[in-house]
Amino acid sequence: MIRFEENNRNIDTYLYLRSKVKWKKLSEEQAQKALDNSLYIVTAFDDDVPVGMGRIVGDGAVICYVQDLIIVPDHQGHGTGSAILKKLTEFVDELRLPETEMMYALMCAKGRERFYKKHDFTARPTDTLGPGMIRYLRDE
Repeated sequence: MIRFEENNRNIDTYLYLRSKVKWKKLSEEQAQKALDNSLYIVTAFDDDVPVGMGRIVGDGAVICYVQDLIIVPDHQGHGTGSAILKKLTEFVDELRLPETEMMYALMCAKGRERFYKKHDFTARPTDTLGPGMIRYLRDE
């Protein structure tokens, strides 16, 4: 049975999940800082084994981002990602100031667009929104 834990900032769990989906390797310092600066974290466990995680980053007033929604491959397609995303969305909606609109955004991995569209996210570009963009900063 899947259980969910809020605000688990264990770097071993985070680095383990990242490795299971073959994401870029982070230093322990980088991973800890990322977790410490998250507004909210939801981690999914199957018994005591981590199988998923999602984080919210942002300013909590104008914009929040879904960051690092990770589901290990053998747990994908079973509702764990949707359950984590629902908890993240509820958290962000509770942050939203009364009578305001908050941008709730993400950058998804290639091929995952359908999952997010199912959860009411809009793929960019549109007629009014330009494409998302990224720049990596690193030592050369």
